[in-house]
Amino acid sequence: MKLLSIAVPCYNSEAYMRNCIESLLPGGEEVEIIIVDDGSTKDRTPQIADEYAAKYPTIVKVVHQENGGHGEAVNTGLKNSTGVYFKVVDSDDWLDAESYQKVLKKLGELVRAGDAVDMVICNYVYDKQGVKHKRTIRYTTAFPVEQVFTWGDVKHFHLGQYILMHSVIYRTEMLQSCGLELPKHTFYVDNIFVYYPLPYVKTLYYMDTDLYHYFIGRADQSVNEQVMIGRVDQQIKVNKIMIDQYDLRAIQNTKLRKYMVSYLDIMMTVSSIMLIRSGTEESLQKKKDLWQYLKNKDAGLYYKLYFGIFGRAMNLPGKGGRKVSVFAYKLANKVMGFN
Repeated sequence: MKLLSIAVPCYNSEAYMRNCIESLLPGGEEVEIIIVDDGSTKDRTPQIADEYAAKYPTIVKVVHQENGGHGEAVNTGLKNSTGVYFKVVDSDDWLDAESYQKVLKKLGELVRAGDAVDMVICNYVYDKQGVKHKRTIRYTTAFPVEQVFTWGDVKHFHLGQYILMHSVIYRTEMLQSCGLELPKHTFYVDNIFVYYPLPYVKTLYYMDTDLYHYFIGRADQSVNEQVMIGRVDQQIKVNKIMIDQYDLRAIQNTKLRKYMVSYLDIMMTVSSIMLIRSGTEESLQKKKDLWQYLKNKDAGLYYKLYFGIFGRAMNLPGKGGRKVSVFAYKLANKVMGFN
């Protein structure tokens, strides 16, 4: 059995997938690299994937499938995983060589000691094109460092200190058994990937090491602001799925519930600001409808978020209010550098 399975969703990724895969190969025989070719037709992605599988038959496996979107590629990777742990690395991103070895060593130690925790968290780096000083998201204020802990041991999350797909490694069996199924042909499902399994995560381990390099800068990237505005209906869809997944009042652990509320809060904020940035009457109505959707699902949560800091900023009345909302968003983006 492999220690770590890494799914690499690829869709017309010829220009950058080699850099990603080459960063994963030093894991050697402890690692299973699952390249999911998600119906690529415009370049040599399928051939490159097969080339690596032929060259490294005991490390790399390839699955070719009809295009189903990023979520379906992750689903396929998970279904084909045999490792104790599972991670997703997007084909335009990569892992830091030194941190990678540290993480593999620690995963092996945890498994051999009988402490195969449900979630391992590492830092990630916003590797933004053209930016000299890269921003790193660390969790030292939120989690105990280098020890097994539970949600009850969680400390304080700062603004922007969210658990993202880039920072997590899940125990494969837990992830497969919790019923996670990402929707097809839908962008931004990485939010569901890190949100849905949280109540099933009982034990955690945090390593203060900069493992994941999250590349930002391509014009066609899903987090590019203009692309996000164009795909805002996808953002709304994911937002609604997350609203529907849990009655957060039933989450007994108060720290876990607080974090999940905070995550929904930022999702509502991102959806709202993209609808405001779109600037059309139709988009403004969609924003109202989204908040009403939350109210219909959970009135208490609606009032908590609507009258919170972000909710108030996103729902200021009139053109003047929307200008203030956009200014707040631009300021937050400048500080946090999230797209």
